[in-house]
Order: sequence, then structure tokens, then C-alpha cells
Amino acid sequence: MSTLAAPWGSASGCDNRSVAASATSVFISRIRGLPVLDSAGDQVGKVRDVVVQRRAAGRAPRVKGLVVELFARHRIFIPMARVRSIDGFAVVISGVVNTRRFERRESELLVIDDLFDLTVERIDQPAPSVIFDVAMQPVRSHDWELSQVALREAGSRRRFGRRGHVTIVDWSEITLLGFDQRRGTDQLLAQMEDMKAADIARELHEMSRERRAEVASALDDHKLADALEELPEDEQVQLISELDTERAADILEEMDPDDAADLIAELAPEMAQVLLERMEPEEAKDVRRLLSYAESTAGGMMTPEPVILPPDATVADALARVRDAELTPALACMVYVCRPPLETPTGRFVGAVHFQRLLREPPSTLVSGLVDTELETLTDQANLHEVSRYFATYNLVNAPVVDADHRLIGAITVDDVLDHMLPEDWRGIELDAVSAHKSPDTGVITDG
Repeated sequence: MSTLAAPWGSASGCDNRSVAASATSVFISRIRGLPVLDSAGDQVGKVRDVVVQRRAAGRAPRVKGLVVELFARHRIFIPMARVRSIDGFAVVISGVVNTRRFERRESELLVIDDLFDLTVERIDQPAPSVIFDVAMQPVRSHDWELSQVALREAGSRRRFGRRGHVTIVDWSEITLLGFDQRRGTDQLLAQMEDMKAADIARELHEMSRERRAEVASALDDHKLADALEELPEDEQVQLISELDTERAADILEEMDPDDAADLIAELAPEMAQVLLERMEPEEAKDVRRLLSYAESTAGGMMTPEPVILPPDATVADALARVRDAELTPALACMVYVCRPPLETPTGRFVGAVHFQRLLREPPSTLVSGLVDTELETLTDQANLHEVSRYFATYNLVNAPVVDADHRLIGAITVDDVLDHMLPEDWRGIELDAVSAHKSPDTGVITDG
């Protein structure tokens, strides 16, 4: 993505830091009003604002997506995961456009509406300043955050048609004035930034219902989704039921499809149907397919998103796929070779290759020549007893599931098998046990 430099340039009186803006930063003022194009090049609408989610004090807000105005002046939300490119002429998106009317949530801010012209304090200067522009930059794939702020002195006026002196600083160098920082919640969120999902789930488990709802509303969607998967079923149902419908649908989209299906199956049928309708069509399709299977069958336990490669893929291609940080270790340990199409249900299933085999072969070797010909497959109707025996027989942590036409429809990981073999309330028992080992003074887990 090319740099979209500030439109005010050196004539505005920028200091030297404005010239050193990141090569990947995008100033919001430059994309306001840009046409939004789909993958076919057709215009969907125009950019009107950028939605960010507030995080703990000192951490730059995360960019969630764009507010796009359609030609009928109807405003919708486009998540950053759908944004493929941004340049000085257009924003290009992919996928199906959800035309639900955009409604801002409590933890969200609009950059143009809320931050432009807002009075702030710089850490190194006592005099207040006013936000003139804000830049965002990617920190990971499809994950953006606010990076820099263009400031001018509060009370400065135009002189001879020019604005006052503009300075660019990092987001971490300012403090917003006039916003309730909710310091107790912010401190907890700051602690949760480095916690594993199970640890966040333990914290949520110990909170009162009201406190849990407050913290959940401020947590990042992805982080809340991961933590939700670690909570007991009754608390999952309670928490998702207390979120507004749009947020609940977003959280379900962030969850692994099999976990989302298990949770939706526990909801009242009317609520389950509403949430499925609010989810993105592609995400909802996977969940609906999983809901068609009995819970303790291979079809009900599988995830429809294993690592799938075509027969002409190389070892280098396969290793690049399993290095994806978004994959769980269990899913990353096996790649599946299938005929097109490569989304489940695929074309004919060719075979599976364990990542240890990939590590022993030259990068240019075709993965189709490495498939394990002795590995049997599970059918979607295999019961829990058959699945557990299969894992014990082959010493696997990831197993393929095929349909009657020998198409790959998903994969089961060993953690999903254990979820179904343990008592229904095992998560609550584990969380209570861990809590019982925390120091009453410090809250730190002890060995005793």
C-alpha cells in the first residue's frame, strides 16, 4: 500500500517529524471521499470515516474498518479484513458487501467525527493542542492501528489563508482530553493484552455478571472470541446473549466455526436464527453446515478450515501456509492435498502430509508425492468412539473427514475430541480449580 502523505505539506509549517512519516502510514484526511471499488472495479460507494476501537491507556486504538456511504446515502461498515488496497485514487475491497446500516458501538470512535479538532495534551508540552489529522498503519495482515497524529496549537487561527504550525507525533505521545478513561477497566484491559485466552477466560469467569459484560464490551472482538471458547457453556450463552446483536454476530464470526456452531446450538432457536442471519454469508454457511450434524459425530466435531493445497503445490508452498500465525498448532501440523475446488467441500481428496515430513524434503518437491497412502479417513458420520480410536491408532493430532464422494469436508483436531470426551462442565471445574490456587493477596497462581 502506497503512502498517502498529509495534504497540508511543508507549506503548513510542519516540523521535521512530518517528513519522516512511515512509508506505510495512511492519513485519514486523504482517504475521506475516495471511491470504494469491489474486485470487479465497480464503485460501491465513498469513504466517509474510519472506525477504531479504544484500547487500554497508552495503546493506540485498533482500526476496525471503514464507514462507506452508498449512493443512496446509506452508510455501511466495511471491516479492514475486506480491504485489499488503498492508494491516492481508490480503496479496493473484496468479498460480499453487507449493506446493514452502520451503527456505532459504545467502545468505538469515529476518527473524523470524534477525533478531528479534538483538544489533546502532548506528554512533552503542557499547552493543549488540537488534532488536525490522524494516520493509521498496518501492524499485521489486515490488522491496522492509529499510528500518528498531526497537531496544531489550540487556539491558533489561519493567517493569510494558512493554518498554524502543524507537528506530527506518535499516538503514544498524546493524552485525549474530555474522554472518560474508565481507568479500572483500562488497567484490566492492559493486563489482558499479554494474557492467553484461557487466562482471560479465568478472569471473566471470576467476575460478576455486570462486570463481565462491561469488560466484554471493551475487549477486542478477536480476543473476546478466543476467551469465549474457553468459558463454560452456560457462561458462553449468557455472555453472547447480553451483547447487542451486531456485536454478537461479529464475535461468532471470529470464533472457530466448530466452536461457534457448538455455542449457537445452545441458544434459543429464535436467537440462533437471528445471529446466523446477521453473520457474514460465508461464515454463516460453514456454521450452518456444522449444525446439520449430530454433536458427537465427526461432522459435528470438525473444523471446515484445515490447510488445503492443490496437487501441484510444493513443499515450500506448504511450509509457507503452516507458518501462518493465525493457525492453531494442531491445524498447522497437517496439510491436505485435494483436487479443486480447494474450499470445503473440496474436489476429490488426494491425501495428507504431516509437517515433519515437509521439513525433511527439498522445497521444490511436490506435496502430492509425499501423501501418506496408509492413512485412513474418517467419515462425517463416525461417532465419538470411532473418532477417539482413530486418533489413538494413528497417533495424530489432526485427522481428515470426508463425505461419501471422498471430498474433504473438514478436519478434527485432538482438542475437539477431548472437549467431547470430558464432562460437560469440565471448563468450569478447571477454572474454579485454577482460581483456588491463586494467592489471596496478589492473585498470582501458586504451586500448592
